[in-house]
Amino acid sequence: MEANLLSQFDKLIESKNYKNRSEAIRDLIRDYIVENHCESDDAESIGTVTYVYNHEVREISDKLVDIQHGHHENIISSMHVHLDEHNCLEVMVVKGTSKTISAIADEIISTKGVKHGKLVMTTTGKNL
Repeated sequence: MEANLLSQFDKLIESKNYKNRSEAIRDLIRDYIVENHCESDDAESIGTVTYVYNHEVREISDKLVDIQHGHHENIISSMHVHLDEHNCLEVMVVKGTSKTISAIADEIISTKGVKHGKLVMTTTGKNL
């Protein structure tokens, strides 16, 4: 490995409070495994769907609740936060296959009035 690359890596892992390279490399390997796991449509996964929307858009709250109820078997929990007088943030914890989780996220995020949304998927931890 080039000395410059190794030096940059050492600085990075020190800033992240790793005690040694082995710990950092272990986490990089796990991250790579999880990332590839979630790319498989039938992989059992868990994720969060985080989105911001304007609650004043006509019937958006009802639409979002209807979508959530339509996927009650996959949505474990949700949290609602009032950001200001117009905007709300919701975070849903979703469990299922990667394909199902992605479809739920797409349905929520594409709803008219949702300003921004993001899906983050990970493993359930069973195989790590």
